[in-house]
Amino acid sequence: MREAMFYEKVTDGKVRCGLCRFRCLIADGGCGICGVRENRSGTLYTLVYGKAVAEHVDPIEKKPLFHFLPGSRSFSLATVGCNFRCLHCQNYAISQPTEGKTLRITGSELPPALIVEKALAAGCRSISYTYTEPTIFFEYAYDTAVLAHRAGLKNVFVTNGYITAEALAHIRPYLDAANIDLKGFSDRFYREVVHAMLAEVLASVLEYKRSGVWIELTTLIIPGWNDADEELRGIARFIADEVGVDTPWHVSQFYPTFKLTDRPRTPVATLRRARQIGLDAGLRYVYEGNVPGEGGENTFCPGCGELVIRRVGYTIADNGLRKGACPHCTAELAGVWE
Repeated sequence: MREAMFYEKVTDGKVRCGLCRFRCLIADGGCGICGVRENRSGTLYTLVYGKAVAEHVDPIEKKPLFHFLPGSRSFSLATVGCNFRCLHCQNYAISQPTEGKTLRITGSELPPALIVEKALAAGCRSISYTYTEPTIFFEYAYDTAVLAHRAGLKNVFVTNGYITAEALAHIRPYLDAANIDLKGFSDRFYREVVHAMLAEVLASVLEYKRSGVWIELTTLIIPGWNDADEELRGIARFIADEVGVDTPWHVSQFYPTFKLTDRPRTPVATLRRARQIGLDAGLRYVYEGNVPGEGGENTFCPGCGELVIRRVGYTIADNGLRKGACPHCTAELAGVWE
């Protein structure tokens, strides 16, 4: 175990966690919502430091990040636990406790230095903290990120966007990119499907933007829940007006899973409609996810409209970028290319 960062002691042996926006008040012997931060006699501990439950070498496009070192590989890492309770979580076996039980802490010992060593040996250009929620294993991610930067590697969060401003500021010098899930645009959706608050996610997205971290946003479109034109327009307007028209938006296909098996797979036509809504709002880069081969994963120049990067699934089939610029009209495309 390792003493946690970002907490304060309050009365009666309780502590207040300040890592995520739930800011859990935790009694002695209890855990926060995430299930991996425990109060022991007035000291908060992280229970997952160094305990990797998943590790893989992935294409960076799988995060998904399309405007950050395209075609490169990223060493991907997770521990158990999450601060959300999404009904449609595809990684629920490692993110959420079994009904009526506490989260089982599992994982293999994998110290930060060894993660960096493995990433370099695999030819990766970055380390991604992903699969569950990186915020809840912050101490582990932070120590790894520091060593990664020293070794010339970039660091990526794939996140639900519920980190506090103070925690983000602490890791910011070592964090290079993030894909943030903007799961919907209604309080009802976040309350009933995610068990969180929309306003906190929006505030966090803007905090990431202000920090200078390269961000891309993803919305998994669930039929009957967040696929209404009004909701999609709300997301598109928020991105265009508040985050910036150069922010890539990934609209992805839902597959029935976990506790949300009563909804069908998202029709491709819905993704096309969502993409057009984004483009009509002024967004320059909108992508269709989870439907490889449909053409919605390609990058077009916002200046001349010509194809610049062609993708097939998570593979770069053709990359025409020239030092971040369009080969046809020389307009610069937003992103981190080198």
